Amino acid sequence: MKYKIGMALVCGASLLGMNGCSDVSEKVSNADVAKAWIEAGQIGQEATIGAVEQYMAEDGLFYRPRYVGFGFTYDNTDESGRMIVETIVPDSPAASVLELGDEFTAVRGVAVNAENRDSGALSFRGAPGEEVSAVITRGDESLDIAVKRGKIVSTISKADMLDWMASGDPEDWGDESFTLNEVVASEGVAYAWTTIANTDDVTGQLIESHVVTRFQFNEDGLVTAVANMREDRFILEQQGYSISR
Repeated sequence: MKYKIGMALVCGASLLGMNGCSDVSEKVSNADVAKAWIEAGQIGQEATIGAVEQYMAEDGLFYRPRYVGFGFTYDNTDESGRMIVETIVPDSPAASVLELGDEFTAVRGVAVNAENRDSGALSFRGAPGEEVSAVITRGDESLDIAVKRGKIVSTISKADMLDWMASGDPEDWGDESFTLNEVVASEGVAYAWTTIANTDDVTGQLIESHVVTRFQFNEDGLVTAVANMREDRFILEQQGYSISR
């Protein structure tokens, strides 16, 4: 899986030394910082981490893409097929029902196993407000639960993002195809429009997407917020999915 940070968190080559981000004595424009940040995410892990460390304020936030769901994650690389709750988004529907370490054993009457966990057979899908029943184990106890799907909005701190990036695989970084189309900036905000493409693991097809990344700056020229919007529906349609509701 490719690491797409802030849809390419980067330290651009024009502002980089050979070993990562160099110290910039002259004040650079917000547009230059956005360009450098975006380009660094394609250079590699070290450059990406260097860009975040150099250009982001200590209280800066990464805004994750919004989605409709429950607000929890599990380790989908667990080859045993288990679904154990690893993270829970604060104030999400899951936050009032689940605890870290809970293990899903069934969803809507379908048992969780290696064959169906990531196939869609567990039927987590639905509209906002729709209730999904499940069975979990918590310690030695089996519990019947119900969670209503909702709109999830979450942020991650600079420190947590740096920890996450440091745990990634440096050999699997950046996009297969990348074009920086345009960067515009005005009054403490910059927008970068990029086009990326990566090969889908299931279909083998090269999946393309436009991404717009928004940077917000403080008076010192440091990034205080990063968010992005991309063509999620178009990505699904290229993979052969259809959106029925």
